[in-house]
Amino acid sequence: MFSTLLSPGRTPGSVVTLGETMALLTTPTGGRLRSGAGVPVGIGGAESNVAIGLARLGVRSTWISRVGDDAFGALVTREIRGEGVHVAAHLDAEAPTGMMVKELRDGRPWRVRYYRSNSAASRLGPDDIDPRAISDADVLHLTGITPALGSEPLRAVEYAIEIARRSGTLVSLDINFRATLWSAEQAAPVLARIAGAADIVFAGPEEAALLLGWPPPTGGSTVEHGEELARGLIGLGPETAVVKLGALGAVGVTAEGAHYAPARSIAVVDAVGAGDAFVAGYLSELVAGASLLDCLRMGNVLGGAVCQQPGDWEGLPTRAELTHPLPAGDVVR
Repeated sequence: MFSTLLSPGRTPGSVVTLGETMALLTTPTGGRLRSGAGVPVGIGGAESNVAIGLARLGVRSTWISRVGDDAFGALVTREIRGEGVHVAAHLDAEAPTGMMVKELRDGRPWRVRYYRSNSAASRLGPDDIDPRAISDADVLHLTGITPALGSEPLRAVEYAIEIARRSGTLVSLDINFRATLWSAEQAAPVLARIAGAADIVFAGPEEAALLLGWPPPTGGSTVEHGEELARGLIGLGPETAVVKLGALGAVGVTAEGAHYAPARSIAVVDAVGAGDAFVAGYLSELVAGASLLDCLRMGNVLGGAVCQQPGDWEGLPTRAELTHPLPAGDVVR
């Protein structure tokens, strides 16, 4: 069983995440930011998306970060805390909370711009981390975004992994390569090193190829190619490698073999956040002691759920919604 990865004696059901969450401005459909269109303000961040997804499924989750001592910082911490996530975010009086702007066309994301240079989270360092938050957790979840923010965030990631290794806490890494933050040449060796220190690595086909130094896939990836990439990632050091294949589903590989879970066909409204939702679903099953195949299946369920409504995390389901789904067309009155 995949549950043998979890340290004996722990109470299953606790995950800690580490990374930046920003204020998110989304233009209305057909609206242009430069035209002065009214823009609602929300939040978004890969690691907090995962933490929120886990909390909605009843898994105890913690989000570690650094935010500006400003209105956006207050919004970010209030929203995440309101979702039942424990927030461990230091306030920075000298740097602002980051911001991203998502422009829509025909109801779908068209362009996303980030304003995160010199943000509070770019100053996130080892001193912002309470070691007990990691040592008391079952899983530490990281992404490749945090080390891309600067040298101090990279040190924070390395320190968090060091604590996890000493404590027997599993390390989960979603590659999440962001070309706007660093080049492929800069990212590949750093992310490969972090992947080698992780227990579980998640990647898309292009990201896996980047770490392995393989040619990027052309014409779309196949299940067979996904398995080949996952086996390549295992060679870097993790016990489990998962390649997310979008509409095809996901492939997971361990030393014991490979498993494939197909995704259900859905009508996609907004795919942003689907990868984070997949990780949340996967980790929710992992901390419950489920098999690798069941982890993949739950990842697909959550990834698909998020794709069916606008927003990075708003479509994440609760455990009750998964257990007792409404038939199509039914209304609760």
